Amino acid sequence: MAAFKQRIRQLTRRSGGRSMAEVIERLKPYLLGWKAYFELAQTPRVWRTLDEWLRHRLRAIQLKHWKRGSTIYRELTHLGAAEHVAKRVASNSRCWWRNSAGDLHRVLTIAYFDKLGVPRLS
Repeated sequence: MAAFKQRIRQLTRRSGGRSMAEVIERLKPYLLGWKAYFELAQTPRVWRTLDEWLRHRLRAIQLKHWKRGSTIYRELTHLGAAEHVAKRVASNSRCWWRNSAGDLHRVLTIAYFDKLGVPRLS
């Protein structure tokens, strides 16, 4: 798990200057290979934990891409977030990791990442 997380951190650096689509395209072969190699493992909880951690990381990257509070507010309301949720996330616009664990998971859901093409591990 430590090796998996370290490699994901390398592939999803927040300072790389890549769009979310580029990050996902670089991430997809590694995730699919890892899943194929360990497919027979009887560890659904481990897969679920890694999947949640990966989506948490991708949410933080998305917030970093939006940068300013006004942009975060505009994008979240465009995605269908409630006004109070968008305000709460936008008010702490520089706390990417902490914000990506809170109310943001109701807006940037698993279905959102499915549309972007992120493979599921669990």
